[in-house]
Amino acid sequence: MSTKKVLTALDHRIEAAVGHSIDQLWQHRDRDLLDEPHARLADVHRALVQAEQAVTFYRVLLQRLASGEFEVDQALFTRIHRTVATLEEAAVTRDEREHQVTAALEGIEAATRTLGTGSVTELSAPDQAALLAIAQGAKLHEHLLTQRLSVVTASGVRVAYSQFQRFEAAGLVVRDDSHPLHAGQPITLTDAGRTLLAPPRAPGVPTAAPVQRAGAWPTSHTSRR
Repeated sequence: MSTKKVLTALDHRIEAAVGHSIDQLWQHRDRDLLDEPHARLADVHRALVQAEQAVTFYRVLLQRLASGEFEVDQALFTRIHRTVATLEEAAVTRDEREHQVTAALEGIEAATRTLGTGSVTELSAPDQAALLAIAQGAKLHEHLLTQRLSVVTASGVRVAYSQFQRFEAAGLVVRDDSHPLHAGQPITLTDAGRTLLAPPRAPGVPTAAPVQRAGAWPTSHTSRR
């Protein structure tokens, strides 16, 4: 059974947090493209998948032992008891690794929520500089030989790929995947990204009421005696 084909209860939540599929997350981990939080998430998710595989294996084995294929004797009872015990241990390991994935995931989700709902004053200086650089024109490139992904900006400001991933997951940027990666996929700010970078509006200055000139007709809003 392929490890990547095994589903876990947290897959949809992970994909929502990182902004792409589990397969892509693992590929980026293999290429050493992830920052520490995302790399940690990929590692503990792989461990969870392996634990889920073990649970599936022993559950299927238990079903086979109880299917009537084998003669009912003491040897069968021994095998069933041993398989149940092993299945229980595998389930305990699976639950522990689920907790590890959840812990790694919560940090990424919290960072994404902060980035997606904050204001310009809440952005770090590097994040603000990176978004400004992307706003002036940027592309996501894949190196043909190393297959490493990098963000190239028109202004020359360096944007880390992990930083771009956070922006993408937060819905601040979008890339045009109709172009091949080796040719460069244009990156643009979303409405949320532009709003985040927009300078706050200054409060309106109250205007003074017009002075009534002597002998002038009263305006329509002036009360009549």
